[in-house]
Amino acid sequence: MNKTLLWLDDLRNPTDNIWNNWIARQGVNPTDYDITWVKNYDDFTDWIVNNGLPDVVCFDHDLGQDIAIERYTTGGMTKTQAKKLKKLETMSGFDATKWMVNYCMDNDLRLPDWYIQSANPVGAENIKSYLQSFVKSYQ
Repeated sequence: MNKTLLWLDDLRNPTDNIWNNWIARQGVNPTDYDITWVKNYDDFTDWIVNNGLPDVVCFDHDLGQDIAIERYTTGGMTKTQAKKLKKLETMSGFDATKWMVNYCMDNDLRLPDWYIQSANPVGAENIKSYLQSFVKSYQ
């Protein structure tokens, strides 16, 4: 039975060669995992509630780009409005990280292995620091 990898990212497809290779460079053999791609906070939390913790989670920080692009390209809003929508109405990968830590604490579970593929260096550092702090304090 394959292990599970939960890929949280609104844009990057984990089965594309560049990201599949990125996963492999983290020391995770993609062929040993069933990879599930979720694109937003709600799908991330729903997947874990329905399936349990995966063996590995890969986090993006900035989520919601797909919603903003859709609204902009369909002519429903300007580029500036779409950017504001993305910032105001979407939960980030950091929010998903905090939720997962609380889920682990509430259910007395160990944190899964994790990696961060975010292009946002500040957001990536926030996720990393939060997870490292949890591991140091509780596990």
